[in-house]
Amino acid sequence: MVILFVDADACPVKDEVYSVASRHGVRVVLVVVGRGLDAADDWIAEHVEAGDVVVTSDIPLAARCLAAGAQVLGADGRPFTEDSIGGALATRALKSELRERGVLSGGPRPLADKDRSRFLTRLDQMLQAALRAPRG
Repeated sequence: MVILFVDADACPVKDEVYSVASRHGVRVVLVVVGRGLDAADDWIAEHVEAGDVVVTSDIPLAARCLAAGAQVLGADGRPFTEDSIGGALATRALKSELRERGVLSGGPRPLADKDRSRFLTRLDQMLQAALRAPRG
């Protein structure tokens, strides 16, 4: 059974998740911050299995879920893949350093309508693929 895990802390696409998941009859697990800084991330990483789908904007969590064999989608509709995760981790580290030095400020940009549309399309595609794939 495919499970759709959502790193729900500040997730702007929860309504979209429910819409697509209900259409496919997929169980959704919303995970929110618990005790400890990375408690939600750790919980997801410990429970995700190959063939599951994860929605998160947290790049280190995305890397952990990819390593477990899950498909991972960012809230902006861009998938994290084995090919892209290394660059994403490096960019995250660089931006963190620049913020610490005061060179860079601010957070992620707000989601545009095209981001939401891309998210809906890509999540639908990921769930269809996950449901067709054999589970080990």
